[in-house]
Amino acid sequence: MLNSLASLVTESGFAGVLAAGGYKNLIMIIIACVLLYLGIKKQYEPLLMVGIAVGCLLSNISYFEGLPAELNASNALYHPELWADFLNEASPYAHNYGRIMSQGGLIDILYIGVKAGIYPCLIFIGIGAMTDFGPLISNPSSLLLGAAAQFGVFFAFMGANLLGFTGNQAASIGIIGGADGPTAILTTTRLAPELLGPIAVAAYSYMALIPMIQPPIMRALTTEEERKVKMTQLREVTKTEKILFPIIVTIFVVLLLPSTAPLIGCLMFGNLLKETGVTERLSDVAQNALMNIVTLFLGISVGATMIGSNFINLQTIYIVVLGLIAFSFSTIGGLLVAKLMYKLSGGKINPLIGSAGVSAVPMAARVSQREGQKANPSNFLLMHAMGPNVAGVIGSAIAAGFLLSVFG
Repeated sequence: MLNSLASLVTESGFAGVLAAGGYKNLIMIIIACVLLYLGIKKQYEPLLMVGIAVGCLLSNISYFEGLPAELNASNALYHPELWADFLNEASPYAHNYGRIMSQGGLIDILYIGVKAGIYPCLIFIGIGAMTDFGPLISNPSSLLLGAAAQFGVFFAFMGANLLGFTGNQAASIGIIGGADGPTAILTTTRLAPELLGPIAVAAYSYMALIPMIQPPIMRALTTEEERKVKMTQLREVTKTEKILFPIIVTIFVVLLLPSTAPLIGCLMFGNLLKETGVTERLSDVAQNALMNIVTLFLGISVGATMIGSNFINLQTIYIVVLGLIAFSFSTIGGLLVAKLMYKLSGGKINPLIGSAGVSAVPMAARVSQREGQKANPSNFLLMHAMGPNVAGVIGSAIAAGFLLSVFG
């Protein structure tokens, strides 16, 4: 009896917390609880934040570096050592999904969908099915704002290089500036999977904090007169235009950058399901059931990579800071190009819509609308801001495709 009790104590997770390195797991458990608070109480991207927090919690209470390997092998839901071998080209288990399936835990198996790039692409089908490209088609110049808002991606990429990150890692960090979580996850799993946890948390945190981050930058870079500008109503877009748009964009962009095919192809496929008018059932599944299921698996899988031994380091702090810089400079890039368009149009374009060039749909567009109404209560910028906003989705996918083609 006493031996059994002693064995229970020494083999428990509490023993793991007290073992060497166990304090890192304890810190991550606290961080997981903070993320749960932010997702539930503050409603910061709750659909993903709650899943990420639970994944982080489960991995850090079931895997302890200080416990015997056989205990981790039998109890852990996520096994970082299996994935380390999977990514090690010199290992006999490199790229061996079979070993993950036979020896991995529940979250290891779910994580295969992340590593193989399946979940982000399926989410893009759902995003496409929920997106109306009408404002962009009506005002093609919005593409310039979506492109300008990718400035932060490359600014942060250069900053990460200066801090000593490799080219692959710097590219993954920079993509946070696109404000597109699935794109950041796909890029990171291909280029720097060891950084997936902090990059995913930073990307989704800053997306949730758009209403706090963007307004001060918007007010600093625009004048009261510019923010008061009322824009004319957009022209009505025909059904034929809406059907042709995803087809043309897919052909042109994928021929230009073949590495964008997974994201652009899935995004436009989802949009085509919505716009054809003959695939309502598939569009409904993509927008609801598919999005909900994949979001569930994606959140918990990404959160599980936040193992204390890998997450608690100086690199994570650098990533969080660089992510904020990337996001801020993406906002600045969109605003500056919108100010130029304001000048060239003779004051007909409100520069506030430039900040919506980041791809956080539709939150960034709503922030533009809110700031415009503060300056002029009769202002209605939402539909005008949706053009750059959906252009930003395309822009971030193209930026990711470019980085993948260079470093992949």
